[in-house]
Order: sequence, then structure tokens, then C-alpha cells
Amino acid sequence: MALKQLSLLLMLLSFLGVDARFFTLQNRCRNTIWPGILTAPGRPQLIDDGVHLRPGHAINITAPEGWSGRFWGRHGCTFDSSGSGNCITGDCGGKLKCAGTGGTPPASLAEFTLDSPEGDFYDVSLVDGYNMPVSIIPSRGYGRCKAVKCRSDLNQNCPGGLEVRNKGYIVGCKSACMAFNKPEYCCTKDFNSPKKCQPTSYSKVFKASCPQAYSYAYDDATSTFTCHGADYIIRFC
Repeated sequence: MALKQLSLLLMLLSFLGVDARFFTLQNRCRNTIWPGILTAPGRPQLIDDGVHLRPGHAINITAPEGWSGRFWGRHGCTFDSSGSGNCITGDCGGKLKCAGTGGTPPASLAEFTLDSPEGDFYDVSLVDGYNMPVSIIPSRGYGRCKAVKCRSDLNQNCPGGLEVRNKGYIVGCKSACMAFNKPEYCCTKDFNSPKKCQPTSYSKVFKASCPQAYSYAYDDATSTFTCHGADYIIRFC
């Protein structure tokens, strides 16, 4: 469904008093991507996530009440007729259908918890590293409802020691936690509190590239957003 058709559908549903909620996954990248979806335990599932999006294409998903989970983009994927294969980044267990398996870091995440008393919570997270630009654009909601955009190509500015390469090209940027597994980067052990776990030289590079995104575990103040009753475009690239 094209975005213009989606807008007309949303207007009709609003006119009829139907309180449907939608996610629109939109590929603005130059290459085909395979969106991955991971639903939080105990939450209703979304559609079968074995889909792919060619450049310029989008898919619309109805969001059940109270849904919580994350989306990410997989790229460079190859699958056989049984759905087995792999992706260069964001792979989920070597399968076309992630079926409850999260994306292998590094992966840029769009995260949601819908219908809490305070509204929907949403964020873009680079805590698991970065593989492609991703943005969240709310519509039809009320409240502050800010767009959260991470459009910079962090792969081109990835700090030394964090690069993930494929055939000589940087295709992802690890988090410092993933790369070095030290408490001061992972916010664990003696650093397991907002006061003790502070931004590092690595997380500051992530934050400079995507100021609205989570750059490390306790980056809440500038990276968590709320909106009531919105639909959301999740735009890759």
C-alpha cells in the first residue's frame, strides 16, 4: 500500500471512529532490506516477519493494543527455498522468519511500548550498535509526538576498533560494550547506575551522529519519547 493510500485509509478510519493503530515500514535505502521484528514476551505478535522491502517500497502493519517490541533492518540477505540463509547485518538465527530471535548486533533499533498510562513510549537505540539509518515518525497522535531521526551514516564515522567489515567495506559499527566487554562501556558491575555509567568517547561519537538516539544504556534524558494514540512510520535510510 502506498503512503497516500495509507493516509486516506487512516482518515476514513478516524471518520468512522475506528481506533486502529499502524506501523508503516518504509525502505528509503538504495538496496533491498529485510525488516526484523521482535515482540516482547507476553505481548501479541505482529505479522509474519519474513518480508523484504525493495527500495522505495513500504508495508503497513496493524498494531494490536499494548504491543511492545523492536524493529530493525537486515541487509545483504540470502535465503534458500526453506527460508534458511544469512544476512550481512541484523541476522536473526540464519532464518528468513526471525520467529522470536533478535537481530545479531550491530543493529540500529526502533523500539516501542504502546498504550501505557503515560502514552506510547518509543526510541531509536544504538546501544546494540549501528548498521543503517532508522527514524520514527509519529502521525495522528496527540501530545509531544516528536519525530526521532537517525539519518547519519555512522558506518562512515565509526571509531577505530568498532568497525564490522564485509569484503573490505564497513557495514556496521559495534557498540563499545560489544567490542570491548568492559563494565564502564556496558554499564554493569560497579558501573550499573546512571550516576556511575557516564558517556564515553565512543558513545559520544554515536550521540554526535544521532543526537536523538540512545548512545549507551543510561542515555534516557534525550532519547525517550512519548505520544498518545499515534501511528508510526519506521523509515530505514
